[in-house]
Amino acid sequence: MSDKAWKQRERKVADFFGGQRTPLSGGNGKITRADVIHDKLFIENKLRKKHSVISLWDETNEMAKEESKTTVITLAEKNRKGFWIMIHSSDLHKLEGYGKSTEMGSKYIREEDQAEDREAQEKTK
Repeated sequence: MSDKAWKQRERKVADFFGGQRTPLSGGNGKITRADVIHDKLFIENKLRKKHSVISLWDETNEMAKEESKTTVITLAEKNRKGFWIMIHSSDLHKLEGYGKSTEMGSKYIREEDQAEDREAQEKTK
């Protein structure tokens, strides 16, 4: 009997990041609640028929192709510092060298954003 599609995808994601799929992932996991066992990363994988952010990526990717550029989508929320980065797994290696220094300085981004995100999370509890 073959694995379900979501289990197969979790294995591929685990392999990509050098981890191992968590048996009984989620609330039933005995090692971690993440989908992938990894020393440094907590990886949650969501396989869906369609994700709205991927539709945005597809549209942006068409424009990026016309300019021979790599597509990167950033997501941000109002009143929340920092941002999330979406890039296709096949393009991840192209980000080497980015994010190490910015106008604000990478130290600021790491320390200040993390502190403010923690404060925001505490307020929602």
